[in-house]
Amino acid sequence: MDTRIRHRWAISRELSTLRGNISHHAADAGLNGRRLDDLLLAAHEATVNVLRHGGGEGTVTVWHDERYVTVDVVDRCGLLRPGDTCRERPAVGASGGFGLWLMGQLCDEFTIERRPEGSRVRLRMLLA
Repeated sequence: MDTRIRHRWAISRELSTLRGNISHHAADAGLNGRRLDDLLLAAHEATVNVLRHGGGEGTVTVWHDERYVTVDVVDRCGLLRPGDTCRERPAVGASGGFGLWLMGQLCDEFTIERRPEGSRVRLRMLLA
């Protein structure tokens, strides 16, 4: 069953409120325990990236269907590209890339799409 209900919030420095909103929606969809924690951590990393590297403005959208809980984090800067979904752990002493690597480790699906209006990070967790 596709709920087709999408919740969208502007990204702000109130990260705990944003995590609470995502948590509530994902839990209502049936995601719980460690998998819920993993999605929240990945969404937090993606949101912090917008604040630090993506121009500081963007949105978070969350929805679910019968298979997945999906979180889209969109920035207005558009610096991320699909190839940035680095799957290898960054080297010790690397100056960045750990957040992107972590998102790939924590989520069942992690994609980046570059659009004219910015970059979209999509994080998905299977419900079953």
